Amino acid sequence: MSVRMNYYAAAPEVMKAMMALDEATNQVSIPLILRELIKLRVSQINGCAYCLNLHAPEARAAGVPQQKLDVLSAWRESPAFDARERAALAWAEALTRLESTGAPDADYAALAEVFDERERVELTLITNTINAWNRFAVGFRSQHPVGTRARG
Repeated sequence: MSVRMNYYAAAPEVMKAMMALDEATNQVSIPLILRELIKLRVSQINGCAYCLNLHAPEARAAGVPQQKLDVLSAWRESPAFDARERAALAWAEALTRLESTGAPDADYAALAEVFDERERVELTLITNTINAWNRFAVGFRSQHPVGTRARG
């Protein structure tokens, strides 16, 4: 698999907008640990090695225990995740797989139990943004460096 193109060079104004959107996700009230868990889970679903390589070290640096990272793809079966993490991960998965889930009422109800309205909007922004990054990286075949983490 080879890189298809450098999308930063091809459309710098578009990527500037993406960077601004990404920066907006850093300004939300959702804790960094939860933001990184969402970015990793969505990137797992989308098969984005570039983003996984970028966000796994960031999650560890934010304080996500390695055990939680190891079982993230099976979070529903793991006792390592609390109610807020479970609700956020379920919502992120539902939005990422929108064509098959339709954003179920049950997932939204679980989200609403533990997050206020503003937080629900913020979680949706985080999910949408990482999905967009995944689509750039997978679509244009971004390659992560081997032996180091990617640079955004």
